[in-house]
Amino acid sequence: MGLSQSVEDYLKAIYVLHTEDDTATTTNIAKALGVSSASVTNMLKRLAKMNLLEYESYKGAKLTSAGNKIALEILRHHRLLELYLKEIMGYSWDEVHDEAEKLEHHISEQFEDRIAELLNNPTYDPHGDPIPSKEGVMPRMAHLSISEAEENVRYIIGRVKDQDPELLRYLEKIGVLPGVKIEVIEKAPFSGPVKIRLENDTEQMLGQAVASEVYLIEAEK
Repeated sequence: MGLSQSVEDYLKAIYVLHTEDDTATTTNIAKALGVSSASVTNMLKRLAKMNLLEYESYKGAKLTSAGNKIALEILRHHRLLELYLKEIMGYSWDEVHDEAEKLEHHISEQFEDRIAELLNNPTYDPHGDPIPSKEGVMPRMAHLSISEAEENVRYIIGRVKDQDPELLRYLEKIGVLPGVKIEVIEKAPFSGPVKIRLENDTEQMLGQAVASEVYLIEAEK
């Protein structure tokens, strides 16, 4: 029996919360999905009965192996679609998230395979998020934010967490994109702004709200 779109959205949201080192509490899930806490509680109890997750009041939810498998499949659909929309259909990176949200529940496994083949079996989407393999193996994900990075160390931008279109357009305008090499030049105290130097030698000043949404991997020496 096929699962509803709502069920798949919950499983995906819970998986993403755990990968971001956040607990999948009722409050966090409600915020991620834009629904009420009461709705979340009811759905978590339902999913627990379906053996897709384990749930205890005040302790949050944890996916079972069955729930994890479904979440990875939906994430694979979503992130492949994002890359397809950008690379093949010409969408900008600030447009692809919402379109992929609409399509991810409706493509067949054959269509998924065709997209993957067309894109040369990619491992990352346009925002730098890892694309799970068909077998459910997740590539390395960048976890170190610019606000946490050391000064005068060479990094590569791995991914941008926030999907806000306005922020993505701003980051593209100033050249802060996945794959770009950067150095943190100066970090102001008391959660002040962060000055960075990009690989083209331009410098940019980022506020903490932005610096905390851009994640890095250390460049090879």
